[in-house]
Amino acid sequence: MTQRHFIFLCLLPLAIFTLAFLAIPLGRLILASRESEAGWGIYLQILQTPRYLSTLVQTVAVSLAVTVAALAISTTAGLFLVRNRFAGRNALLSILTLPLAFPGVVVGFMIILLGGRQGLVNQLLPGHWVFAYSIFGLFLGYLYFSIPRVLLTVMAAAEKIDPALEEAARTLGASPWRIVTDVLLPALAPALIAAGAIAFATAMGAFGTAFTLATDIDVLPMVIYTEFTLSANIAMASALSVVLGVVTWAMLLIARSFSGSAVAAGG
Repeated sequence: MTQRHFIFLCLLPLAIFTLAFLAIPLGRLILASRESEAGWGIYLQILQTPRYLSTLVQTVAVSLAVTVAALAISTTAGLFLVRNRFAGRNALLSILTLPLAFPGVVVGFMIILLGGRQGLVNQLLPGHWVFAYSIFGLFLGYLYFSIPRVLLTVMAAAEKIDPALEEAARTLGASPWRIVTDVLLPALAPALIAAGAIAFATAMGAFGTAFTLATDIDVLPMVIYTEFTLSANIAMASALSVVLGVVTWAMLLIARSFSGSAVAAGG
């Protein structure tokens, strides 16, 4: 067997997977989006319809908010766990990563138990504070399963930072805040950008949590579901799916370009 044949055989499974599970379904999805009276103008119709446009903006806004919050919380917790060894550390880490084992429906149910009409917060605090079915409840649900994904990435990157860099900064008289901003964050920048992109993409496409909480919430996955199942509007559901994919892909592309720049600057 020649080297050329060997490379071909190695790439054949990847080519089959790409064609069967990516290229063909995506192509069919794009073609289905034009199977309406509007044709390709259905994408312009999305931008001109207040409900679809506001849903798109709200989905992106929630995903960005979740990304920023997850990065802030996970970076702080990750650096602390990497630099400190204490009794119960492994148990704490297990608790923080436990949401990885839960599907979105379970996460939504937990938010209802916390902030629903019969939830813990409503029972303990006066004023009947119910937030589970609002955009804030959805934000908490998305944040719940985003934190462990970002945390593990940050911890893996933080463990590779040379402690000598921090010691050198302390020797030169740098304050703890300057060490964080001038040493740790630049070193973690590629990992933070990559983890943030994953958190954003996950929040953009999350369905189970939104389905469980969506009383008065419109996010793209829920609108796609209702258009497809309740209205039988396959063309609009396909077009909204394409828009969701394009927005998420664009964010991942931007993150990848910034991550590459950060790696280059760091090197």
